[in-house]
Amino acid sequence: MLSRLSIVPFLYLPFHAMAAEEDTKRLQASTDVLVEIGDKVIPGGLFSKSQCAVVIPSMKKAGFIFSGKFGRGFASCRKANGGWSAPAAMRIEGSGFGLQAGGSETDIVLLVMSQKGMKGLLTSKFTLGGEASAAAGPVGRDVTAQTDATMHADILSWSRSRGVFGGISLQGGTLRADEDGNNALYPTKPSNVDILTAKVPPPREAMPFVNALVKYGGNTQSK
Repeated sequence: MLSRLSIVPFLYLPFHAMAAEEDTKRLQASTDVLVEIGDKVIPGGLFSKSQCAVVIPSMKKAGFIFSGKFGRGFASCRKANGGWSAPAAMRIEGSGFGLQAGGSETDIVLLVMSQKGMKGLLTSKFTLGGEASAAAGPVGRDVTAQTDATMHADILSWSRSRGVFGGISLQGGTLRADEDGNNALYPTKPSNVDILTAKVPPPREAMPFVNALVKYGGNTQSK
């Protein structure tokens, strides 16, 4: 007869495998969002100047009067050679920012445009519009983004909901590391800081995401 302790590994392995599969699918969804939004919406000049990128596929909203938003996705930052780091899992949470009433899902892309914004992303948790200024980004790959908002904001944001693209204000939302997501993708269980500062190589599953960042955000060393 199996003891209680001997059963635990058999219960843990399927659960861990399911968690890893879920996060791999979320990483693929993040890649799809990056390709679909990056190809149509984000000005190329802004993407090429960004320090980091955050992609949240299917950010959810629940409630009408007292609404809340939450989502899970991935971030990557520039390496010293101008390329992009492996993706670090992130969570976004908040209330009140610009989605329509009712239960809904919205894809989000954030570009971190300054060292201040990048330092915020490397902390355990920071507030958009608090520790770093945030603004809705201009829409259109060929748009010249010389407005006060885009010239001075630390973080710019774009969204897609029901096929409609646009800028979105995420003032008051918080970003923090998603340890569960990182633990599912990386056997060594690294911190977000180690991942985003390129101390951890990207796993095979992450290469489409990194390649999409190179395609739309470029490699600054090559310029």
